[in-house]
Amino acid sequence: MAPLLARKTWSAGAFLALAAAVRGASLDDVCTPEYAAAALPPTGFYDYVGLTVNADSVTANPVTNYTVGPTDSVFFPAATFDYCNVTFTYSHTGRNDSVLLTLWLPTPDEFQNRWLSTGGGGYAINSGTGSLPGGVQYGAVAGQTDGGFGVDQSNAIDTFLVENGTVDWQDVYMFGYQAIRELTLLGRNFTANFFETNDTKVYTYYQGCSEGGREGWSQVQRFSDAFDGAAIGAPAFRFAFQQVQHLYSGVVEKTLDYYPPPCELEAIMNATILACDGLDGRLDGVVARTDLCTANFNINATLGLPYSCAASSGGGGFGGAGGGATTTPAQVGNVTAEAIAVAQTILDGLHDDEGNRVYFSYTPTSSWDDAETTYNADTGEWEATVSGLGGGFVHVLLQLQEGDNLASLDGITYSTLRDWIYQGWNEYQDSLMTNWPDLTPYKGAGGKVIHFHGESDFSIPAASSVRYWNSVREVLFPHLSYNDSVSAINDFYKLYLIPGAGHCDTNAYEPNGPFPQTNLAVLIDWVENGVQPVTLNGTVLQGDNLGANQQICAFPLRPYWANNGTTLQCQYDQASIDSWNYDIDAFALPVY
Repeated sequence: MAPLLARKTWSAGAFLALAAAVRGASLDDVCTPEYAAAALPPTGFYDYVGLTVNADSVTANPVTNYTVGPTDSVFFPAATFDYCNVTFTYSHTGRNDSVLLTLWLPTPDEFQNRWLSTGGGGYAINSGTGSLPGGVQYGAVAGQTDGGFGVDQSNAIDTFLVENGTVDWQDVYMFGYQAIRELTLLGRNFTANFFETNDTKVYTYYQGCSEGGREGWSQVQRFSDAFDGAAIGAPAFRFAFQQVQHLYSGVVEKTLDYYPPPCELEAIMNATILACDGLDGRLDGVVARTDLCTANFNINATLGLPYSCAASSGGGGFGGAGGGATTTPAQVGNVTAEAIAVAQTILDGLHDDEGNRVYFSYTPTSSWDDAETTYNADTGEWEATVSGLGGGFVHVLLQLQEGDNLASLDGITYSTLRDWIYQGWNEYQDSLMTNWPDLTPYKGAGGKVIHFHGESDFSIPAASSVRYWNSVREVLFPHLSYNDSVSAINDFYKLYLIPGAGHCDTNAYEPNGPFPQTNLAVLIDWVENGVQPVTLNGTVLQGDNLGANQQICAFPLRPYWANNGTTLQCQYDQASIDSWNYDIDAFALPVY
């Protein structure tokens, strides 16, 4: 093949002989900078996407007996494997930039004609190689990008301004969708060249959660050829809504002038889980039906409940959401009416000062991370914390000021939050919002999506994913009945709410809940073998039932454990379906 001819110190004949035998070669044979450089996409490919790849930047080194343990990741099982670690950089034609790609390649005998793109979290566009093992163990070349923000970047928002008042749109668009697109185009072409696939199809997949979930949808919504399949968790799409939502709990505390100790809100949450546990038909410490919990449990019942948490260093009751390491005193008391009012207002969701709904909130079994207060040792008082995710979005992308957070929540009202959402929605609709509901091109190309979301997610409301799934269903199949439209969307896009799960992870407060650790395997079976999942495979990764297998119902069906909690049934429940739908009437435009 042309791109492999006569590069570096290889002779054409020697290289082609090695390339032809690549599937039988050893890792040491092919995992060299010379071989990897020769597999870079051809010059004409660069011209097509406007890129210049730096062949001199290529590194390659073999890694043997790499092990990921059973608790190292919730997104793929334990495994031990060898791989080739390849990196190279490229720039955009006409720009003096540098984007680093990191690729992990399986050994030639383990390669299964697959490519996997991966994403990041928060304001990071990658997961620091933490997602790459999930591809290699399934015979895929797995890749990530630094987006041009730097190899050690963990907060790309720091690069979104040229200076105060001036947006660096190149970096915003790279973060929004362009970097993942380029990763996929370069990565799968490199994969085909490296393993000499010739005309054999290289299946292209994606896996990511949170910001990584948004990054996955940024591709599915824009490019029909993005992926053959995408496993997308708790996506931070509807970006302006999502980030400003992180400020809402603090504004509630400021508005109601009560700052509950973290232990007080933790007591309310634990009492809620205890009261709602059996509503799904089984007492296992997992609330699989938060809709029934919302309908049947009144948190006023927690009034006077005693709470006690020991002094700690490093954060409050929910792990320091948005603040730095602090020392907190022992927290002892009884749940107050003021704390219940704060909790209930947060659960009711953001409404503007006129009472119009702006957004929705977390389920009642979610931990109160956004509401976590910080102890001021000088005053002996608890204070509201400004979420870095929400405050950073407003400070940098709306107010266009360099920095990483708002100074305080002083003077901010519910209508202020509404206006910030509208501003962000308007200004970043084409780059960060990522909630385009018309997936016709991707569906037409045969692409599949497994979309999952923890039902006790404390960072991105589970209702966010339900709303998007419903938007796609209604836009694509407007003339079908509800049941027929569900059947039609399930042919290519399935949504699963994970009982008890937190944000892209298991949940220590509901430890016996399942987590879909084998999503990529399920997706591969669907794409390559036509085996459409009905329920989603889940594994209990902690707690008393460690290692147990559980199946997870596809929305809109809801779980109920019959026969004294021994038999899972996925039931149609109209009241449950209705409870996930919200009339967001604060805006004239529809919120998909």
